[in-house]
Amino acid sequence: MKTCKSMVKSMIKATAIILVLSQFMTGCSSFNPSSDGKITDLRPQKIQLTVLAGQSTSDAGTEEMINTVIEKKFPNIQLNWECVDWGNQFASQMNAKFAAGDVPDIMIGKAQDVATFVDSGNLAQIPNSLLQYVSKNSLSSVLVNGCAFGIPYDADYQGVLYNKDIFKKYGLDVPTTKQELADIVQKLKASKIVPYASHFEESWYMGNIIMQFAMGEVFSNTPNWGDQFRKGNVSFSTSPEFAHCFSDVEDISSATWNDAFTTDETDCDERFANGEAAMYVTGTWSLQAINAVNPHVNIGIFPYPNQAGDAKLIYEPNMTFMISSKTAYPNEVNSVLQAILNNEDLSSEILDYTKTVTMLKDQKSEAPLLIQGDIDRYSLSDLVTDVTIGNKQLIWSYQNDLASRLDDWQSGKTSLSSVLKYADSNRSASAP
Repeated sequence: MKTCKSMVKSMIKATAIILVLSQFMTGCSSFNPSSDGKITDLRPQKIQLTVLAGQSTSDAGTEEMINTVIEKKFPNIQLNWECVDWGNQFASQMNAKFAAGDVPDIMIGKAQDVATFVDSGNLAQIPNSLLQYVSKNSLSSVLVNGCAFGIPYDADYQGVLYNKDIFKKYGLDVPTTKQELADIVQKLKASKIVPYASHFEESWYMGNIIMQFAMGEVFSNTPNWGDQFRKGNVSFSTSPEFAHCFSDVEDISSATWNDAFTTDETDCDERFANGEAAMYVTGTWSLQAINAVNPHVNIGIFPYPNQAGDAKLIYEPNMTFMISSKTAYPNEVNSVLQAILNNEDLSSEILDYTKTVTMLKDQKSEAPLLIQGDIDRYSLSDLVTDVTIGNKQLIWSYQNDLASRLDDWQSGKTSLSSVLKYADSNRSASAP
């Protein structure tokens, strides 16, 4: 009687013989029996491409849309996603992976991230075969010394969303000056209408509106303010332009809900959608939730007025693709990105879902934004500017750190002068 061990050996040999015979009979085989009886799987393995995606509020879920397209077109490629919050985790994750030599094959951040990370040497120059899909006026935000290191895919617009029905009911016109805006706030207060929706529970909101104000007051006149700041030529403590920005923050916080500092973005979007405030300093990312709560709400958008009365609507390149200079699969990466950029159905699906505007050539959303008419009007009047101008001068991690301290100021925990001294003492941290 054979032992179990000898029986197993016999079975392995028999299996190997059958596989060899099968190979002769069929002309090919997915397995290879070795001399010791072990069987090797010769079927081609999927190429694994790693993707680090820094997602904003409305982006979560776009990875599944992209996966569907890639799995169908390239069954031999698998995208391994790591999705993180862009505002709080993306930069730290990028730095950690770069330090460990574990650079993702594809990175999806914002256009401003190009300036932040290009000097690391981990970003590859984008080939013309991919840039051909991007509109020319979209490329300026990702150029370094005339070369593109990112692919802008879509954009958010930022300004003041307003309830057109409330404005009409109380005879209010869209303001273009600070005084006109102040008059609107007073009329709304007198009518027991909350002027502004806001959600100061999250410090990133403070950072976002500060940059909106700074685009109109600071960077519109001094595009290199950050460079001058790091040279010691200007400072937050002595800047009259930034003083106006901080005054604007006070104007918002004094004309919003009493519980604004314990209100999060989700509640804020819902309350604005239901008409509980007339205006909302935010971006088009809020439209996703607003539209879900009240698809029939009648809203528009205008630039937050500056001192000069010439403020522009702001746009920000949102999903921006970057390629690793260290990837072992450059051809596959380029093929995947080409499939994404050249797919109109995918583009329309993402735009409709995220409530963004395309930055690609000859593509558009099948369902225009609720505020598309206003965006088009400001664009035709050359009253639109790219917030990347400011974000390249003061990077987001610096803005976010400053925002958390400004939150402390607004909640009475510290003084504004202390916050500004802190900002001035950390000049080097503001640089890309």
